[in-house]
Amino acid sequence: MQAVNLKAKLDSFDEHWTPKIVSMFNGHDVMVVKAEGEFTWHSHPDTDDFFLVLEGELVIEMREGDVHLGPGDLYVVPKGVEHRPIAKGEVHALLIEPAGTPNTGDATTAAIKERI
Repeated sequence: MQAVNLKAKLDSFDEHWTPKIVSMFNGHDVMVVKAEGEFTWHSHPDTDDFFLVLEGELVIEMREGDVHLGPGDLYVVPKGVEHRPIAKGEVHALLIEPAGTPNTGDATTAAIKERI
């Protein structure tokens, strides 16, 4: 058994907006992601969307108002709420969602999640 070093995992790739699975937790993917710029507006009809910022500044735009996150901040977007993450510069974040959940809310447009 080994601990998961999130910094080492993040150092192992350069792509933005492509979550990488680093562990599993009760049927959920635990992922790291690098983000920069704007992501697409989307929602997840069946699950909440968990964001924990490790480095950088992330704004989660929602129709009802924006949430600003910095290092150490977390926010859970409730299921069904349309949102768009925007990274101000490069952001490193930890994401948790049920295994197989598409990151865009739509399997046809979602990034393929790779285990690292």
